[in-house]
Amino acid sequence: MPLQSMTGFARREGTVGRYRWAWELRSVNGKGLDLRLRFPPGLEQMETEVRKQLADRFSRGNMQISLSVTAAEAQLEAVLNSEALAAVMALRKELGDLLDPSPLRLDTLLTIRGLVDFREAKDDDQAMGARDQAILDGLVGALADLQAMREGEGEALARLLHGHIDRIASLTAVVENDPSRTPQEIARRLAGQIAALIEGVPSLDRDRLHAEAALLATKADLREEIDRLKAHVLAARDLLEKGGPVGRKLDFLAQEFNRESNTICSKSNAAAVTTAGIELKVVIDQFREQVQNLE
Repeated sequence: MPLQSMTGFARREGTVGRYRWAWELRSVNGKGLDLRLRFPPGLEQMETEVRKQLADRFSRGNMQISLSVTAAEAQLEAVLNSEALAAVMALRKELGDLLDPSPLRLDTLLTIRGLVDFREAKDDDQAMGARDQAILDGLVGALADLQAMREGEGEALARLLHGHIDRIASLTAVVENDPSRTPQEIARRLAGQIAALIEGVPSLDRDRLHAEAALLATKADLREEIDRLKAHVLAARDLLEKGGPVGRKLDFLAQEFNRESNTICSKSNAAAVTTAGIELKVVIDQFREQVQNLE
């Protein structure tokens, strides 16, 4: 599966019948999938379907989804108040001898308040169903656009992260191959330190001193940290190759990378190893910063 960034934008719009609709989708980083939806009055029933489609495509990101719908033209219809008309006709009959006997004209009837009302015509169920379906079809296209943008950014992030992992592997090799870690160099350095101590304090127990020195040398060994760094490098590369929503797992590995680099710096007894350890910390910080953008 492709990697996805959590940032993206998409807009789709169209017309159906006399309606014009527009979807606008925005996505930014988030710990989980946080959806904020906004619908025009009367279309809130779409929320369940919209949430389902978003959850099917994405697992993380703060998303704002808005829908706007406008009618291109208003259609009016006349509504006759039958009771008012009956009352008018009854009154005319009652006053028949006092009024002009000619038939009532339409323009005369329209001047009578409350007899005829004009209101916006409502579309039938079939037209409304076609409108709603067209709007949901537009959402599918908008989601595809958003996913494509997130995947494009995810591809760029993958290239950056591969570069950071390669650098971590390279610095791990620098630490592993540093001359200060060879048995000969460790033995030479310990022998010199022990000789200096015995010379300064002749009463020190030589055997005890050698035992303590050997223990310190064991504690200062970086083999375990180096092996773990190598394992984390393999795991990170594997996650990037598999793709999908791996941001949380890579963030965990970034923490583990950082823990090992801190230990290397604290155990180091050589300037070159310390320098490599510090650079490791810098690269790992860059790696983790970019990982925060991944789904």
